[in-house]
Amino acid sequence: MKSPLEQSLAALIREVPDFPKCGVTFKDITPVLADPAALSLAVELMANPWRSAGVDRVVGAESRGFIFGTAIAQALSCGFVPVRKPGKLPRPTISVGYELEYGKNELHMHEDALNPGARVLMVDDVLATGGTMKACIELVRRAKATPLAAVFFIEIEALCGRALLAPVEVSSVLRF
Repeated sequence: MKSPLEQSLAALIREVPDFPKCGVTFKDITPVLADPAALSLAVELMANPWRSAGVDRVVGAESRGFIFGTAIAQALSCGFVPVRKPGKLPRPTISVGYELEYGKNELHMHEDALNPGARVLMVDDVLATGGTMKACIELVRRAKATPLAAVFFIEIEALCGRALLAPVEVSSVLRF
C-alpha cells in the first residue's frame, strides 16, 4: 500500500504505450520533474534512507539517473559520478556491456572517477530488467569501490530486475 505522499507522486506518472518500441509501456516521469514539490519529495524519499550510511559518491546512469543522482548527491553532501553511453566521456574509461528491456548498450565511467574503497550509492530513475544498474554495479566494482545500494524512483516489479542486482541492496520509491 502506498503512503499518501507516494500516491501523490504515482498520480503524476504517465504511461506511454509502445515506447520506445512496440510492447513496452514507458513510465513518463516528466510531470514529476516539472512539479517543484513533487521533484523535491522524490529526491528526499530516495536520499533519506542513506543519510547516515557514509556515502562517498553517487553514481548516476545516463540519462535520467543524472537528474536524480545529482540532486541526491547534493542532499547527501557527496560527489556525483556520471556513467555514460559510449563516446561521451573525454578521458580514458572503463566499460561494461549490458542488455536492456528493448536492446543492448554499453556504459562507460572515467577510470579515475572513484577512489578504491569509496562507498557508492547508485541511482537511476527506473528499475526494469536491471541490466543498466547491473552494469553500473560492475563498473563500481572494477574501480575497486564498494556498491552500497541501488536506488530508483520507480520499480517495475513484473520485470524482476531486483533479483539481477542481488546481493546489492535495492530501494525504490514507487513500485508498479
